[in-house]
Amino acid sequence: QELTTVRVQDPRVQNEGSWNSYVDYKIFLHTNSKAFTAKTSCVRRRYREFVWLRRQLQRNAGLVPVPELPGKSSFFAGSTDEFIEKRRQGLQQFLEK
Repeated sequence: QELTTVRVQDPRVQNEGSWNSYVDYKIFLHTNSKAFTAKTSCVRRRYREFVWLRRQLQRNAGLVPVPELPGKSSFFAGSTDEFIEKRRQGLQQFLEK
């Protein structure tokens, strides 16, 4: 049986303390599928790259619904760490769907 697992983990704040700071996440993929030459891969991606991916999927999905992404940050929405963890979980769910 072919299996593919994907994990969103290890959020890191880049350029912390500056106006252009952002969080990126490690995306780890493992599969035993014959369709993939590499059985594991790992990349770091930021939220806007997920937005780009979702747009591409919507463009090519036809009538198949594309999962939602977690929302953007709102100021005063609780602690930054709490928000980053909620977003990480939402990105994980997006990729699993």
